[in-house]
Amino acid sequence: MLRDVSACNSYDYGDALYWDARYIQEANCGSFDWYQRYSALRPFIRKYISPNWRVLMVGCGNAVISEDMVKDGFEDITNIDISSVAIEMMRNKYENVPQLKYKEMDVRDMSFFPDDSFESVIDKGTLDSLMCGTDAPFSASQMLGEVSRLLKPGGVYMLITYGDPTVRMPHINRPVYNWKTELYIIPRPGFQRPAGTTALRSHLEPVPITEKGLLPADYVLEDPDSHFIYVCKKIGEPTNLCNKSVDSLADAAMQR
Repeated sequence: MLRDVSACNSYDYGDALYWDARYIQEANCGSFDWYQRYSALRPFIRKYISPNWRVLMVGCGNAVISEDMVKDGFEDITNIDISSVAIEMMRNKYENVPQLKYKEMDVRDMSFFPDDSFESVIDKGTLDSLMCGTDAPFSASQMLGEVSRLLKPGGVYMLITYGDPTVRMPHINRPVYNWKTELYIIPRPGFQRPAGTTALRSHLEPVPITEKGLLPADYVLEDPDSHFIYVCKKIGEPTNLCNKSVDSLADAAMQR
């Protein structure tokens, strides 16, 4: 379980310097939302995340999804990003929107927040970025361990990603996180099925997965470039992640 080599280019997406330079270069290009806009994600977010919950948006960049959520009634969204340039830009843009807070932070170390700080964490491409960086399994373990620590029992981590279950479930489907996961698959924006064909299934229904968290062998993706939504609900009592070091989690990941 290594980097997502087939989906990555030569950039280190886990490096703050890369993102600072990119946001400076694209300062006049407007906002950018990875993968899906809020309108497409709204059915899933409204189903699993209550508007009065405290939400953490990791890797917010300059996307407008948090703004759209506030317009839809969400009351408390904390946005973090590794790029100081993006955070300063967004903090200035939304200084008069009290529902939105912005803080520079690395998702691999969110010790600024105490345990059980949030009812929900939303991740739209941030884990993907780490999977394209150096020390990918280690970085993923750091991030997901922090996400689990910050989630209250009953809380939801919603991961929107290009990664299918073969490359994402080994990272998120670990007993230490104590997550029960549901999977949804949605076509990429602009996808058009061939004329005369109908949808194979509703993308608003969860996809059946095997005991190992994988797609059934006979499952066919309607859109080969679909996006995957993993809804990970934290169950039971909080798990003490201190009992398992990040190094041991990364070692376990490398052995799968």
